[in-house]
Amino acid sequence: MTAAETAVETIQREMTVFARRARASAGRMHPELSLVSYTLLGHLEESGGCRATDLAAHYALDKSTVSRQVAALERSGLIERRLDPEDHRVQVLHLTEAGQEILAQVTRSRRAAFRERLTDWPEEDLVRFAAYLERYNAGPSDADSP
Repeated sequence: MTAAETAVETIQREMTVFARRARASAGRMHPELSLVSYTLLGHLEESGGCRATDLAAHYALDKSTVSRQVAALERSGLIERRLDPEDHRVQVLHLTEAGQEILAQVTRSRRAAFRERLTDWPEEDLVRFAAYLERYNAGPSDADSP
């Protein structure tokens, strides 16, 4: 195996560990909020609201999967549906005040956890790591790949 092949294997393994850790930490940050819920709330905040079908398309998920997640978030009082002011036939999902508060709380906790985990890293390593993650995430997604 070449050094590049070994490196790719290591990256795949370590990203899997990272994903597991992210899922596990989501429950510790807020017991009612799964990683998927946190991600959907974050997207709604970032986008200023969107349709459920837009969420499904953005995350390449089945509409029924998103529908179940949205229903659970609505029951929890974290999101609400509002009529689109430009097209009254369309309902747009928005964070409620409770949703904004929980998202802010979890975001603060996650940032603190990252800062703690990376506290001993030299600044140049942090800058380089951030640039590598941006570069990796700017590439085609799995949904875009053949």
